[in-house]
Order: sequence, then C-alpha cells, then structure tokens
Amino acid sequence: MAKAYPNSRFVGVDFHAPSVDTARKRAADAGVGDRVSFTTAAAQAYTERDFDLICFFDCLHDMGDPVGAIRHARQALKDDGTVLLVEPFAGNNLADNSTPVGRLYYAASTMVCTPNSLSQEVGLALGAQAGEARLGRVFAEGGFTRFRRATETPFNLILEARK
Repeated sequence: MAKAYPNSRFVGVDFHAPSVDTARKRAADAGVGDRVSFTTAAAQAYTERDFDLICFFDCLHDMGDPVGAIRHARQALKDDGTVLLVEPFAGNNLADNSTPVGRLYYAASTMVCTPNSLSQEVGLALGAQAGEARLGRVFAEGGFTRFRRATETPFNLILEARK
C-alpha cells in the first residue's frame, strides 16, 4: 500500500513484537520506511489518532475482544474516517456455510481461531464463520452507525464501516 500511495503515511499495529520487527525490516528493505511506522500494541491500546482509514485484514475474528477493538478504532478515526474489514467469507447460518470453503474455514476456526480468541481477555470467540450479520452487530456495539458489504471474493468478505 505504501508503494501504491506514496503521498500517504501508514501505521501498522500488532501485539506480537517479533512480527513488528519483521515488518519494520521489510518496510526498510522496500524503501518505504520513511512513510511507514509500526507499533507493538493490542488492538484496544494503540495511541495514534486521526486516521482516514483503519484496516483489519483477516484478524478481527481472532481477537478476544473484537468489540473493544472496533470501539477503539472508532475513537482513532477522523470524523469522516472509514474502517475496512476483510474477513473469511461466511454466510449468516450453517446452511450457507456448508460449502467446501466453508467447511475448511470451520475446521480452521475450531483448531486455531476460536481457541486463540478464548485464550484472550473477554474471549468473545467470533470464529472464522461469524457472517456479515454478526460482524455488523460487533460494529454496532462498537458505536458505528453505517456498515455495508463493499465487495466479496469466494474467500473473503470486504466490509466497510463509518461513524
């Protein structure tokens, strides 16, 4: 993104310090270190503010407190800012998810996503098959009033939220 939008600044946030260290090195190697920074923090704890765009790439369902993360993102956005959420493609009920991809996502969620979420503070455990309706409720609980599906792929939902 930093290469595609050279007039923009980017901040990456992750609670895993070794991942942040790797990201810093890769940004420097890519020649974008002057407009990209990284911080080690939980999704409810970073201090940066006034973002135009906050992105969650395939991670919200792994968080123990996704509502807290969304509430924090809302506070960190500019008044006209946007959250972009990319999550595994999921329907709103079991029958909608009984596809080859849906079954794979359920298996991964059972083994990785749900236990990871349950091991964290709050432990909401959305799982990889939360579905658009459940994700919309998370954003509503986090204080957002506008939530929509921007697009989709066979593997991901791409959702947009605004204050």
